[in-house]
Amino acid sequence: MSEVGEKAKKRPGADHRPSSPAGESAARTMVAAQTPEPAEAPGTARTYFAVVNADGSLARGFHAVSSQRFGPGLYEVIFAHDVSRSAYIGVIGGSGSVGIETAAHITVVGRSGVPNGVFVTTTDSSGTYVDRGFHLAVHT
Repeated sequence: MSEVGEKAKKRPGADHRPSSPAGESAARTMVAAQTPEPAEAPGTARTYFAVVNADGSLARGFHAVSSQRFGPGLYEVIFAHDVSRSAYIGVIGGSGSVGIETAAHITVVGRSGVPNGVFVTTTDSSGTYVDRGFHLAVHT
């Protein structure tokens, strides 16, 4: 048995490599063909954000154009760009550097019919809509 064969016998799961450059090239082509390409890979990823007060006013943001409160715990945040195919992350939090926002739950979803908008709800632990400040990050 060859030296390579002896080593393979001694090491379970040993690496079996093609014995020629043409074989290596074919193996690389097979691996590349099996690797899925992302549907649409962005050239550069960006993160936009908004910090919104409990009354719906926009405290600050990056590429955030406006925000408004529709009713208790119901908000809309508008960004300068289409965010309809983005990831939305929301957390309850005040806009200041001191104090703690009362505990609540938050949900975020793209705004139906408004490609540059995000719809946000805030509720207390019983599911009742309540006004709470929040921070919203949009990864696009």
